Amino acid sequence: MARRRAASGMAEMAFLDHLEELRQRLFKCAAAFAFGAIIAFLLFTQVPHFDVIEFLSRPITPYLHGQKLIYLHPGDAFQIVLDAGFALSFIIASPVILYQLWGFVSPAMYSHEKKLVVPVLGGIVVLFVAGVAMAFTLILPMTIKFLVGVESDALQPMIAASEYFGFAIYMCLAFGAAFELPIVIMALTALGLTNPKFLARYRRYAAVGGLIIGTFITPDPTAMFAIAIPMYGLFELSIVLSRMVYRWREGKSSRNDSGTVDPPPPPPPPPPSPQLEALPPVREVPLRLGDSP
Repeated sequence: MARRRAASGMAEMAFLDHLEELRQRLFKCAAAFAFGAIIAFLLFTQVPHFDVIEFLSRPITPYLHGQKLIYLHPGDAFQIVLDAGFALSFIIASPVILYQLWGFVSPAMYSHEKKLVVPVLGGIVVLFVAGVAMAFTLILPMTIKFLVGVESDALQPMIAASEYFGFAIYMCLAFGAAFELPIVIMALTALGLTNPKFLARYRRYAAVGGLIIGTFITPDPTAMFAIAIPMYGLFELSIVLSRMVYRWREGKSSRNDSGTVDPPPPPPPPPPSPQLEALPPVREVPLRLGDSP
């Protein structure tokens, strides 16, 4: 009973230690996010000749015919700046957040798994930023061109700023999430849920799936193909990465099968001889004066 109480007490102390470590790391993440928010505030308010709303509205400016975006609520401009600052704060704080996440889960990983964590986390950030940049510079202008081209003499275009920025943010986030496909495939391969041979058999379906994803993101046929082609390239990259992870898993399992055999236990000591046990113990007799040794 005492041993059970001691074991439960140790388990509770270990759980509380993990909670304390999690609290400290969450506090550091919050501090990094607050620092990013200060940087974003200084960038949006103190840097001369920089207007974040003008920068974000550049994809639609050529199609406004000299007009400007309108706002219907007094707080729309502040909300747009606040959303942009939130996104920039998260981007600035993302290295610290990923480092704290890695520091929390790394004690439970093996050494070979720790070597893969940093490249994977870096790949997540790079792919997401690449997807957002491609959506903002290429896909969003093509989509706006297609949508604005569907005009009618019975309609007067008056585009609200809140509606435009909501549409632009949705498209950028959707494209950034779609660019995470190689990381997802790597995780599924590492968990043993898929393999490169299975992925290679579905190349045709991947091409059709890219077109379907492009249809959900934008109705423009040109932009749809501009989305489908990079998505198929990401699928091919996913096959290459899946093959690398699969070979690593196979090599690891083969090394475990051949190199982790425990050595045989040492042989037990021989039993004492019965003749030696039968002999009486030798008693030492002290020598007297004049006796020869």
